[in-house]
Amino acid sequence: MFVTDRSAMNEPRVSRFSVAERVIHWLVALSFLYVALTGLAIWSPRLYWLAAVFGGGFTVRAWHPWAGLLFVVFFTAMFRNWRRQMRLDRDDRRWLRLSHRYAVHDFAGLPEAGRFNAGQKSLFWMQAIFGLLLIASGIVIWWPAVMPRLLREIAVLIHPTAAVISIGGIILHIYMGTAAVPGSFRGMIQGWVTPGWAASHHPKWYREHVGSTGTTRSPSR
Repeated sequence: MFVTDRSAMNEPRVSRFSVAERVIHWLVALSFLYVALTGLAIWSPRLYWLAAVFGGGFTVRAWHPWAGLLFVVFFTAMFRNWRRQMRLDRDDRRWLRLSHRYAVHDFAGLPEAGRFNAGQKSLFWMQAIFGLLLIASGIVIWWPAVMPRLLREIAVLIHPTAAVISIGGIILHIYMGTAAVPGSFRGMIQGWVTPGWAASHHPKWYREHVGSTGTTRSPSR
């Protein structure tokens, strides 16, 4: 619902994400960050200096796979919460064909976005797919002694490739959620956005959740 913040000149707010959604999102983000940085330290000698930040080479090698499993647990929780809302429909496919307009803030002709736009949905499914590749290949690398040679060789190729693509996707996600679309980050930190932001970036969702009486339903859990 709309709430009033007296300390912010009575700025109206629209609830964007619940506390549970935000907690899960940040657990996914932090676990991914740890896995990504420790993985880069193991993968490249040029980046081995990162190991010192996380307790040294032995610590990094010991905790990297466990942190990967933790990431899978957190992402699974997020996947269960959002999988239905992340389904791509006809409007989303059209949005993707015109996504270059969104990148330059030209919204003319773009289908209206719901709670998540097609770019966010695509990233969600991309991370889910590459997350599966990472965990599957990571398990093979974790226990090489009991794995067939061919499987080990495939895993050694798939694991860093999937990791680099996933890291690239997250970098794009961070950019879009901060510099490219101001106001998005506040939604995931404080759980609310302004009515103007909601109507501009997610108009379909805004109309569905905000009625003429000035109220909105709580975010889906």
